[in-house]
Amino acid sequence: MTKICVTSQGNDLSAPIDPRFGRCAYFIIADPETMQFEAISNSAMNASGGAGIQAAQTVASMGVNAVLTGNVGPNAYPALQNAGIEIMTGVSGTVKDAIESFKQGSLTKLATAGPTQKGYGVGMGGGMGRGGGRGRGGGRGGGRGRGRW
Repeated sequence: MTKICVTSQGNDLSAPIDPRFGRCAYFIIADPETMQFEAISNSAMNASGGAGIQAAQTVASMGVNAVLTGNVGPNAYPALQNAGIEIMTGVSGTVKDAIESFKQGSLTKLATAGPTQKGYGVGMGGGMGRGGGRGRGGGRGGGRGRGRW
């Protein structure tokens, strides 16, 4: 029996795909043949760090053969690979749409890890421009944050 994991924003087949593997709201563990499924809340969703690895361990413990998601970061990728789990990224639509695409063989297997999530900083630039301005920019920091303030 094939078992797949779809990252989801909700707990049923009509829920939209959550594009973030490590920080998705739910893992939908499904049998693509029977469409029977179980929704698992992602306990790593709000982790301060290591969410991708924790999520990969959760999914691996469920005995899945493949993960269908939007993106898998560089920490989760090797953890899933080492567990022998195929990774399909770029998936969108609903959970049911993703399962149907998997059954049709129209999804592409990921060969390398995706980028990390870039954070947004709060810039309080004190720049003294030509007019003596007080830079109050909401600077979008290019730092390698976790997408949080």
